[in-house]
Amino acid sequence: MDAQLLEILACPDAHHAPLRHDPAGQSLTCTECGRIFPIRDGIPVLLLDEAETPGEAGADQS
Repeated sequence: MDAQLLEILACPDAHHAPLRHDPAGQSLTCTECGRIFPIRDGIPVLLLDEAETPGEAGADQS
């Protein structure tokens, strides 16, 4: 992910916290609320409805 783009992206929730890039998981994680936003075809999907909330990621794995 382009470093300049990552600098201007923020969580779409009211706190607008910065996002951290996870290259292995192809996702962006909010540094405040922990929501995980997917990156699809190189495009960050910053929709709250599309984000995984903390504790939700991997919840279906046993």
